[in-house]
Amino acid sequence: VPAVATEPRFAQRLRRCLEEQRLLDARYRLQGLPGGGVAVPVLQEEAAERWLRDSGPQGLPCWLLRLQDPVPSKAARVRPPAQQLRAELQRLLLALGQSWSEELERDVPRAWQRHGDLVLLGEDSFRAALWAKLGPALWETVASALGAQRVARRGRVLPDGMRSPSVTLLLGRDGWVQHVDNGIRYTFDVTKCMFSPGNITEKLRVASMQCSGEVLVDLYAGIGYFTLPYLVHAAAAFAHACEWNPHAVEALQRNLELNGVRDRCQIHAGDCRQLQLQDMADRVNLGLIPSSEEGWPVACRVLRKRTGGVLHIHHNVEALPVPPDRSDEWSLPEESGCDEQRERPEGMEGAGQAVLAARVRPQWWSWAEVAAARIRGLLAELHGQPWRTSILHIEAVKSYAPHVHHIVLDLECRPALP
Repeated sequence: VPAVATEPRFAQRLRRCLEEQRLLDARYRLQGLPGGGVAVPVLQEEAAERWLRDSGPQGLPCWLLRLQDPVPSKAARVRPPAQQLRAELQRLLLALGQSWSEELERDVPRAWQRHGDLVLLGEDSFRAALWAKLGPALWETVASALGAQRVARRGRVLPDGMRSPSVTLLLGRDGWVQHVDNGIRYTFDVTKCMFSPGNITEKLRVASMQCSGEVLVDLYAGIGYFTLPYLVHAAAAFAHACEWNPHAVEALQRNLELNGVRDRCQIHAGDCRQLQLQDMADRVNLGLIPSSEEGWPVACRVLRKRTGGVLHIHHNVEALPVPPDRSDEWSLPEESGCDEQRERPEGMEGAGQAVLAARVRPQWWSWAEVAAARIRGLLAELHGQPWRTSILHIEAVKSYAPHVHHIVLDLECRPALP
């Protein structure tokens, strides 16, 4: 790296001068030279040379050189990734004769997803016109600063019914990545398939269930987000995974092989509403948001006719702001998943089931009662006899939008005794 050297007694003064000129390269330490000089690393050799020639530090003996083996500074070694990224981008722009600005500062991401050697940036990052002029150098700098080999940027989810991502690969040859959650390996193409880190609490909850000997039907399997925890950790005997996105089906096939459970799962590629299975499931997962209602008749049909089973129904429920005097009782936890039993709130007496969930909001319960009644009616119509439905649990997964929460209803469905 380029550096300006001086006598040891002037080293700190030179450092301050270079910092004032925005030439100091803080990534590296000041370095002693053979013969007693001290070298101060600089960001741009040409700019430092002009400064020395035109003005320079008055009264200081200085000369330009290059350090062949610079030593990283302590600050550079412990700098958070977001700061490291900004520093590298500033250095790139300075080297190209461009100036840093508040607009560019706001445009630099402070968070991103990491999948192996690929970083996935948010859709609002690097949108200023200047970035486009930098070409591949920009993405190579981003990758280097974040310790990655590939870079992609997320766009809006496409309204195609498959929740297909709109992801652009900016650096690298392909978008296939591998992600590990709770000992389960997921591989998928980030440009073709969605992966929601926010669902990790629900995947962990599924993994803790006791499903030994059970047959599972996963109606919206995707790349195996929930199919795999049921098979790998919850010990389900067999799973039927239904998915209509061909890219997700390809990833699901790979993931079953990766985790050694391919022989315990049958993939049904296509629309789950056309699924031909019936009377064989102990448990059905309906992991589609904002609503999985179109799959409810199918879920009722695949449940065992004689013994019934459990439905796990994902849904987005709107909950209006909570009155201040009850905000502590009904606030959405940052991390859900606690099976603490609580008394039902006022107006829920007589519901017939205990709610095994922390901080269940009244709107969630109201939706769960409507869903339970609807499922009960579908089962009675399908089998020509009464059924009973019991709310076992309401799980808060994450906030989806302002006042909208992604929840999961665990609903037990059994034929009514004669």
